[in-house]
Amino acid sequence: MDYEVRAVRADEWRQVRELRLAALQDPVADIAFLETYETAVDRPDAFWQQRAEGAAEGADGVRQLVAKAADGSWLGSVTVLVERRADDVRIGAPPEADQTHLVGVFVRPEARGRGVADALFRAALEWSWSLREPVVRRARLYVHERNDRAAAFYQRAGFVQSGQTALLDGDPASRQVEYEVPRPRAV
Repeated sequence: MDYEVRAVRADEWRQVRELRLAALQDPVADIAFLETYETAVDRPDAFWQQRAEGAAEGADGVRQLVAKAADGSWLGSVTVLVERRADDVRIGAPPEADQTHLVGVFVRPEARGRGVADALFRAALEWSWSLREPVVRRARLYVHERNDRAAAFYQRAGFVQSGQTALLDGDPASRQVEYEVPRPRAV
């Protein structure tokens, strides 16, 4: 499969929207994402335009990476959030050191098992380690305890359980397990 991995561009908001809506229709979307299809599909174009613009520029420490096929179709994406020490974070405890948080991981079913997720994660980690301000000490992500497919991939990508968990909205049926990978020493 021939594809490139790169940051989204501000003018690609329609593709950002379409891929997100596809992700939210995935069979495990209810445990993989913090948003529903019904909520996302009703968002105005201005929301998607702002989302693409911010993710393209790395504004506010957000970068969305996309895997784009030779025919122009989008195969998958991952978003990387920079979390500063002492910041309030959406999931889990505030970090002890600056870190990145990988979210919104999705690869279309027809592209799975072809290295797309591996390439997205390599690019996400390369971007994380390339930051000079802040210098991040680790990358993390959360996965629902019942999302075995995702957990297996994250482990294969070098992430290990940190020992931390989080409940979403206080719901014990929504336990999220934190995985992390430390910054390599050679970077």
